[in-house]
Amino acid sequence: MTAMVEISHLTKHFGAFTAVDDVSFKVNKGEVLGFLGPNGAGKSTTMKMITGFLTPDAGTVTVGGDNIANSPVAVKSRIGYLPEGAPLYSDMTPEKFLHFVAEIRGMRGTEKARRVDEVIQKVNLESVVYKPIETLSKGFKRRVGLAQAIIHDPVILILDEPTDGLDPNQKHEVRSLIQSMASEKVIILSTHILEEVDAVCTRAMIIANGKLLADGTPASLAAKSPLHNSVEITIRTDNPDPVNRELEQLNGIKSVEKFKTTDGCVSFRVYSSTEQTPISLVNQLAHDKDWKVENLHVETGRMDDVFRSITTQQKTTQQKVAS
Repeated sequence: MTAMVEISHLTKHFGAFTAVDDVSFKVNKGEVLGFLGPNGAGKSTTMKMITGFLTPDAGTVTVGGDNIANSPVAVKSRIGYLPEGAPLYSDMTPEKFLHFVAEIRGMRGTEKARRVDEVIQKVNLESVVYKPIETLSKGFKRRVGLAQAIIHDPVILILDEPTDGLDPNQKHEVRSLIQSMASEKVIILSTHILEEVDAVCTRAMIIANGKLLADGTPASLAAKSPLHNSVEITIRTDNPDPVNRELEQLNGIKSVEKFKTTDGCVSFRVYSSTEQTPISLVNQLAHDKDWKVENLHVETGRMDDVFRSITTQQKTTQQKVAS
């Protein structure tokens, strides 16, 4: 499969500061790639180079087979871009602004009117479409920015923090819209909201200090969590110590952690010494001992653990090198 977006050894400096450091990756049609990283990691700078807003100091950006340095207009015609902050003409209404953007994108007449109407409905702007943009809430401004990004039905969408400033219902709407478009497009979005990766992304990358540190499906990254395949069991008891000892004596158990006591219930986390989850062993023991089990499940892993581990480890390594 030919990649729609191909980034090769992308590097960007601002003075002595390296914002993006030799980053390479490919994205295929149908993928929703989540760019994860702390503030200042290089996510927005990378997106600006992909879209042609910044020129890299080294490396290449190829979109749909065209190098952006050689064919900038062809590349930009294929891209819809929602930048950080989404600068808008505040004195315009959403309707006038979208007509303006549609004309810039080459649409005229009935095609332009039809497409503007479709996009207004897609991002639910009907209630504010004739109000000046400067009077709109941050959430509605963000939706206007998203509308201009998809007005020309681009094959590639670059979205920098697409749900920033939205309330939970609005976030759900935007995520649903992204999912509805995903199969026919390449979508690259940056976020620091880990739940967003699980909600919409088929693939995730972790970037910190300009370096690409991890790349995989959300599930494969979550599986790097220390909690992956551990078993959480909550038992109603006023004497947790015997329970703890029984769990520790199971075959193949590396350790047992008592981590929560609430309303007469005690929760334990059981870690296996192998790659297999000990759920069946714990379940059988609970049955044999007639424990009053309130909850029993396997932990699939947590992205926030992996994110913190990878980004803090890289920061610590850099500090050691600098010293």
